[in-house]
Amino acid sequence: MNIKDPDFLDKYIVEIESYIDNADVVNTDVSQASIGWHLHHTLLTIDRIYTALESSNPSEFKSRMNAARTLSLTGNFIPRGRAQSPASVRPPEDFTTDDINDLLIKVKELAPKFADFDKKVFFDHPYFGHLNRSHSMRFLQVHSNHHLKIVQDIL
Repeated sequence: MNIKDPDFLDKYIVEIESYIDNADVVNTDVSQASIGWHLHHTLLTIDRIYTALESSNPSEFKSRMNAARTLSLTGNFIPRGRAQSPASVRPPEDFTTDDINDLLIKVKELAPKFADFDKKVFFDHPYFGHLNRSHSMRFLQVHSNHHLKIVQDIL
């Protein structure tokens, strides 16, 4: 897997933006969290992974086989309700749609820059281990898709 496309998140960003007006909608049959929470979380994840890649040392990257990572990234699938998001990517309880919009603007600026990173910069995922640039980019696609499906189900 070698993703180098600077537009790799464009369709997800457009879809996220299209749901902001529904940020307050909740459907507890699908998720305890609002649509806004899922949008904010998805954008926070993109931002935090960018920061992790930017601050990583490529010489410290360790590639290890990980079956869960392979299944998730190739199958475009994250099971629902199995894992809890790390605190660093959980929105604050009092976030607003302005916060979502501000983060969206930031992510729109960051997204094309992922492709410029060295291929061995990495993000240390709690379940998948070190994800290099391409795996991190693919993870962001799969993760964004996962939360957008939940948003669609909430609606």
